[in-house]
Amino acid sequence: MEFDISRFRDTFFQEADEHLAEMESGLLQLEGHPDPEILNAVFRGAHSIKGASGTFGFEDVAHFTHAMESLLDGMRSGALEPSAERVGLLLTSLDMLRRLLDAAKSGAAAPPEAARAAELLLVAQRAGDYRPDVPVKVRAQDRGPAHWLVRFAPSEEILRQGMDPVLVLRELGRLGEVVKVEADLSELPALASLAPDQCYLAWSVELESEATEAEIRDVFAFVEDGAKIEIRRNTGQELPAPRARALPGAESGTIRVATGKVDKLIDLVGELIISQSMASQVLAAFQPSDLGRLQETFAEVERYTRELQERLMRVRMLPIGNAFSRFPRLIRDLAAATGKQAGLRIEGEETELDKSVVERMADPLTHLVRNAIDHGIESPEERVAAGKPPVGTIGLKARHQGGSVVLEVSDDGRGLDRDRILAKARVKGLAAEGENPADEQIFSYIFEPGFSTAATVSDISGRGVGLDVVKKSVDGLNGAIGIQSEPGRGVIFRIQLPLTLAILDGLLLRVGGQRFVLPLASIMESIAPRKEQLRQVGGSGEVIVLRGEPLPLVRLNRLFQIEPEEGSAAGGLAVIVEHRGKRIALLVDELLGQQQVVIKSLETNFRKVDGAAGATILGDGQPALILDVAAITEMARNSS
Repeated sequence: MEFDISRFRDTFFQEADEHLAEMESGLLQLEGHPDPEILNAVFRGAHSIKGASGTFGFEDVAHFTHAMESLLDGMRSGALEPSAERVGLLLTSLDMLRRLLDAAKSGAAAPPEAARAAELLLVAQRAGDYRPDVPVKVRAQDRGPAHWLVRFAPSEEILRQGMDPVLVLRELGRLGEVVKVEADLSELPALASLAPDQCYLAWSVELESEATEAEIRDVFAFVEDGAKIEIRRNTGQELPAPRARALPGAESGTIRVATGKVDKLIDLVGELIISQSMASQVLAAFQPSDLGRLQETFAEVERYTRELQERLMRVRMLPIGNAFSRFPRLIRDLAAATGKQAGLRIEGEETELDKSVVERMADPLTHLVRNAIDHGIESPEERVAAGKPPVGTIGLKARHQGGSVVLEVSDDGRGLDRDRILAKARVKGLAAEGENPADEQIFSYIFEPGFSTAATVSDISGRGVGLDVVKKSVDGLNGAIGIQSEPGRGVIFRIQLPLTLAILDGLLLRVGGQRFVLPLASIMESIAPRKEQLRQVGGSGEVIVLRGEPLPLVRLNRLFQIEPEEGSAAGGLAVIVEHRGKRIALLVDELLGQQQVVIKSLETNFRKVDGAAGATILGDGQPALILDVAAITEMARNSS
């Protein structure tokens, strides 16, 4: 039966991305701090990508990674200096490798620049001072036929891991002529003791080939863990027969999810099945006297279901460090491009968020970091003149706060220019002449579309695009963003996000004959308004005066075109909600209690509804809209 390896193609690209991220992180640590262990880790990443890409037939990827691996091998052996120039070349080569992998994934041709990039890697393998700007003619490596002796004793676990050692041996035949193969049966036990999924054999192979030792070793890239592999040119001396060694913990501790989490889920499902079986038995011969027992059984089902839900949500959780990991390289490149010096300080990278939130926050965080380098951090000369160290600091921080996660992007640069922002806001009509808004309001203007105070346009920023995208992205996640700035001391962008986009803690409301869910995190308080607290503004807008402060009033029955209940407006309840420092009042008929709901997309299942962030199915099977506080706040602001 032919083994179809193509079904593992997606896994290869996922693992290649992980290797690239680890290699980039290692190379950034190498700059100025040579460390053999880091070099070995980077080399292993390149070796893994090369071996796997060759298996899948991605020859362009394999050849390019081989050139990287050769340079890394020279550096870790001590033959080549891990200079800043060579490390910089390897970082640039990682970018090219990403392009090659993208081309392989889509079936496109390799980028034409890849050949020149591979040539530079070969040039850098020459001993002595390396300068990437000096062209050197590359000579092809001399090759010649050789007689190789290869001994291969795989791990005892190789069959359990889904690998066939015979296929590995066949791969050797592609490198030349296999003269002889011998199997070592010395470890084969008696038939009664033989485990069918355990490998007891080892092999000796004589190979005539022009391949190098490194190319022969590449054949064993996927099976080297726990194996004993000896490769030597035939000099008339026999190789000692190797034996496989046991590798502690050879079985992976994760399947993209920690196995402990999966085990707990299985345990909970088992408890649910037991409780469901008990309930079925009670119902099958139900008597009125069994009511208490039935209630206890369903209480257990409810408890296990709630715990199962919580555990499943944790499975979706990823550390925010997955998003933070891209920034050391970004800051290095941006600082070099702008002639500045900057370092990165990360705190709370282990803080977990829903996978979809982590992925959707990657680009907004990138915008903020780019702006911090371009606008915030000063040149080394400016910083020294201001009594600061020449190297600026970009901070990324994450922490849990209640049922939310707070992300902070900070810098110790020049801070926001309050007067300049206000002047620009007046020019754009965002602030009236003579009006002197609070700092919070002034700083919020930079999130307006097309707003920029940059004197010149650069490749990094200055086009008024970026912070508007950040705000829209955060709003789309039902989050909030605020700014704290001090002249000469820097800026902090503070983003508050929900832990997950799948489940929401909300307050169930009734408006006429309809029910709505309001996110609990947005609610400040609720009151029963008196008539004298309600005011008409401009003929159409309404406000409610709360402790001397007028707040825009939104009647949900009008917003969603629901027949109002009889009686005056003051007969309902006003729920005060807040978004990005702005408070409004929502007029409803009744509060039905707190409830946790599963969020469903409206646009996927129905169509977009203004003022609604999604929908859910309630316990009685009826749908209910989930209110979008950000959108309703904006609608109230525009109408007033």
